[in-house]
Amino acid sequence: MSGAGLAVAVAMLATSAYHLGLILEKRALARLPAIDARHAVRLLRILLTAPAWLAGFCLMICGFGLQVVALTLAPVSVVQPVLGSGVVILLILSRVVLRERLGRLELTCVLAMAASIVVIALSATGSAGQVGQRTSGALLAAVAVTASLAAVGLGASALRAPPTGRHRVPANGVSYAVASGLLYGVATLAIKGLSGTIVRHGGFGRLTVAVAASPYPYVTVGCSAVGMLIFQTGLQRCRVSIVGPVSNITGSVFFIVAGTWLFGERLPADPAKLALRLVGIVAAGVVVAVLSRRPSGPASEVGPADAAAPADGPAAIAGAA
Repeated sequence: MSGAGLAVAVAMLATSAYHLGLILEKRALARLPAIDARHAVRLLRILLTAPAWLAGFCLMICGFGLQVVALTLAPVSVVQPVLGSGVVILLILSRVVLRERLGRLELTCVLAMAASIVVIALSATGSAGQVGQRTSGALLAAVAVTASLAAVGLGASALRAPPTGRHRVPANGVSYAVASGLLYGVATLAIKGLSGTIVRHGGFGRLTVAVAASPYPYVTVGCSAVGMLIFQTGLQRCRVSIVGPVSNITGSVFFIVAGTWLFGERLPADPAKLALRLVGIVAAGVVVAVLSRRPSGPASEVGPADAAAPADGPAAIAGAA
């Protein structure tokens, strides 16, 4: 098998593992007591003592690892379209396993978001440009703080909505997804900044001191942790077929836009590729705006586990445990 062919096979395995893990997490969350990102210790205690959720989480981690392997075998323009096609796998599994149903507009929006990432990847074909390693710390801090505050505000707004059932809130999950996606995007920006620190400092001792003294590892861990709390809360309360793709693509587009600007990486010189890049970014933003204005679907669209869930209370929680 050629390098590109092997990369496609590994990428398909990666996206299948990631989205199957997401489905397993969602199914496990439907059977667990209600969680809330504002109560982090309780949320982590519930999740880390649930074998079914841990199995899904480990499968997602394996998917991430396989994505890294695929990207070492072939360019992003080859791997990313395959990874983006995983949305189709997610939609099929969410329908078959969780009995989730999306309206026509919602289904169109989710598929359009996946297509936008494929279009952005196609804009990166050809010879790679210079990889940016340096940026202004003040600019990076300004972007990170602004995006994080916006994400926390969105997440807090969604969390304040009172549940109408055991896990349900009157929202379709876009606020949770965008909030967690922005936080994951900030964490990825910090990883990018950390990579520049690693490149500039040789020797284990100097490198260790430089990494420990930089804000990047702490921003990465902090934003990833808060993003996970919000994402898991949204995943339990809303449809995985909305929360999963919107969060993933929001983080990807934010990183592409902010990272290209902050680290001085050039946009495609070819007008056609530049047009593809801009169309993909604008399309993803429009889709998020459209979805955010959609009300939540009826109970039958959320899945049997949530639709049949009893109201909150000690008896309900005890029964779920």
